[in-house]
Amino acid sequence: MLRSMTGFGRYELSNEERKIVVEMKSVNHRYCDISIKMPKKLGFYEATIRSLLKKYIQRGKVDVFISYEDYTENKVCVKYNSDIAKEYMERLKQMQEEFNIINDVNVSNLSRYPEVLTLEEQTIDETELWNILEEAIRHACEQFVESRTREGEHLKNDLNSKLDSMITFVDAVESRSPQIVTEHREKITAKVQELLGDTKIDESILATEITVFADKICVDEETVRLKSHITNMKQSLEEENGIGRKLDFIAQEMNREANTILSKANDLEITNIAIDLKTEIEKVREQIQNIE
Repeated sequence: MLRSMTGFGRYELSNEERKIVVEMKSVNHRYCDISIKMPKKLGFYEATIRSLLKKYIQRGKVDVFISYEDYTENKVCVKYNSDIAKEYMERLKQMQEEFNIINDVNVSNLSRYPEVLTLEEQTIDETELWNILEEAIRHACEQFVESRTREGEHLKNDLNSKLDSMITFVDAVESRSPQIVTEHREKITAKVQELLGDTKIDESILATEITVFADKICVDEETVRLKSHITNMKQSLEEENGIGRKLDFIAQEMNREANTILSKANDLEITNIAIDLKTEIEKVREQIQNIE
């Protein structure tokens, strides 16, 4: 399926603990250029994110924006350090025996001793976080690809229309070319008769002149190749994605053939047709720049 290099995708995933929003947008680019903006907390996953994105993207300048809200950041847990508590109790017992005093320490008192109970922030489960992040990125990529595909279908229809128009121009060149030779022969004959009057024209000389002229303006090879390129491009438009570079190369070859026709043209009508043909080819080349 033909894809445009212009696209947009967005997906939001949230639960009681966190919220992740992924947005993607792209414009034309010769290569695959991915820029990712996200919180430092997610920087650990950048290489993995790029690998995932490249499964969906082949060409284009793509900007990816990832926002992350962690609702558990202010949540802490109480940690009980039993070894330290035991150490305190042993030392208190030792003091009781050594000084013959009452050990009146209770749980409430012991819990206030340094390091017996501590507050710690809850750690992030990296695997769980990646699973959520991956899900959000995949959904955003799917929307992104879908938008590129829709735009690609419009490009395909427009290109096919322009290619049909180019075929009409090529047919016009092929139809006009034989007429130029006939008209040239008539002009030469009329000119010679005007100059020589009733003197008989040497047909061999006339034939040689017409042959040289016909060979000079002959564009049969160019029109045949142009039609082949147009057919090839139409077939390529039906292929899978990632054909932008191929289409660009075909368009360059089409432009080369049109230039040759224009340079050989010795007729105003063919010159005008060749100019229209080049204009249409340029429009095709501009559209191709939007294809992945």
